[in-house]
Amino acid sequence: MSTTIYGIKNCDTIKKALKWLDNNNIKYRFHDYRVDGLDEQLLTQLCQFADPQQMLNKRSTSFRALSDEQKATLDNESLKVLFLETPTLIKRPLLVKDTESHLGFKPEQYQTFFKL
Repeated sequence: MSTTIYGIKNCDTIKKALKWLDNNNIKYRFHDYRVDGLDEQLLTQLCQFADPQQMLNKRSTSFRALSDEQKATLDNESLKVLFLETPTLIKRPLLVKDTESHLGFKPEQYQTFFKL
């Protein structure tokens, strides 16, 4: 079983998710978009697990910084371009385990996801 969690290390939600994984003895690899990068190939893989519309973090300061015109024209292709330019627009964390994925963090959802 291979588990990877995607996000940025200074995100409070990421910190909570990583702590939960550690406390439940779940082995994982952490991929920090800022340190490890986000390229088109990785984004294409991630979009196989989650729809770009669902991946969009509308609560982020990055989203609020978008112009009204950009917000009005957010189709999947334009989102992918924006994600590559500004990975903080991606909802965090994105957890991928084998062929399954989960967006966001809530302890009870992780409990179900990992069947604990």
